[in-house]
Amino acid sequence: MSILPDTVSPDLAHPQEQELQLTQVLFALSDPGRLDIVRQLRDGPVEMANCNLMDPEVAKSTKSHLFKVLREAGVIRNIPKGRGRLLSLRRDSLDRRFPGLLEAVLNAN
Repeated sequence: MSILPDTVSPDLAHPQEQELQLTQVLFALSDPGRLDIVRQLRDGPVEMANCNLMDPEVAKSTKSHLFKVLREAGVIRNIPKGRGRLLSLRRDSLDRRFPGLLEAVLNAN
């Protein structure tokens, strides 16, 4: 996978669609906190500062790590927007690479 260090550019590195690996996507979606983030992004992009977890006591460093795992797995896109960042679900890439997977995970109870 061609992930570059985050310091190379103001934009964070994201894997290309053809680099997405099922094991990494499933791992990213297996954590309840990360899955909560993905469910919030289901309806469209959210500013990173407005993305909340079920547990408001989660430390900022933990949230940053959750976002990083999702981004590096190719589940979300994290792009600069002014002084903040915008998170969006890479639904199209995931659906092309792993048809039906995202819907199945998002609709599971």
